[in-house]
Formats: sequence, C-alpha cells, structure tokens
Amino acid sequence: MEGPISPEKISQSIGNHSRMHDIGAHSIFLGQVRADEHEGRKVTCIDYSCYREMADEVFHAIREEAFARFELTCLHIYHSLGRVNAGEICLFVFTSSKHRRQAIDACNFLVEEIKKQAPVWGKEMYGEEEFQWKGANLT
Repeated sequence: MEGPISPEKISQSIGNHSRMHDIGAHSIFLGQVRADEHEGRKVTCIDYSCYREMADEVFHAIREEAFARFELTCLHIYHSLGRVNAGEICLFVFTSSKHRRQAIDACNFLVEEIKKQAPVWGKEMYGEEEFQWKGANLT
C-alpha cells in the first residue's frame, strides 16, 4: 500500500465485517510512525521500501501459518510503502475469529512474525536530505 494507511481504510475494513455474523471478536494492531529524536534531530517521516516479490511470499507464508495455528474467520495485513509522516499509520493488522483469545493471539503472532521476517526497510528522515536506515524491518 503506497503511503500511510488512512483512518477511512481502517474504518471501512472494520465496517465490512459487520455483515459476518459468525465473528465474535476482532483484534487490531496499528503501527504508527514516531517522531523519535536522535542526536538532536527529530524524525519527520519514514520512507519504507521492500523487495516486493519476496515480501509478497513472506506475507503469504505468515498469513498461511496464522490460519493453520489459530481458529480465524479472516485476517488482513496492510503495510505502507513510500513516505509515511510522523503520526501516520504504517502497519494495520486485523484478525477476526469466533472467540477473542484466538483473534488476540493471532494478531500478536502476525505482528511479531512480520517484524522478524518481512523484507521491509525504513529510512528515517530528519528533513529532505538527512536520513538514517532503521533496522532491518518494521518499527
């Protein structure tokens, strides 16, 4: 998904599930870009990039493992690419199941696996030209 994940996208996704009457619980994780300070410089945004083909495979594998491990009705993963300003949403993980424990555990599992495995990189920007690469994965 290019750019930040909008509140409208999140709201629409939640609203779409109101028609599914076999769901008893949802769990949502929203990752937001922080305006961290490093050596007196404040992060203004993160510019996310990835190895797209590999990322698609990794996200698919993580998704399949979650469905195998947890009793889920559905799950959604959206990760931003490109520029995401401080305060904006860069990761949206949404799980649904009949019971809350499965939804919560699956959501936590997904976030941790995305952090560990996804070939997504973030370049913390301190202005238009100053930057620092952020770890190997998500924030």
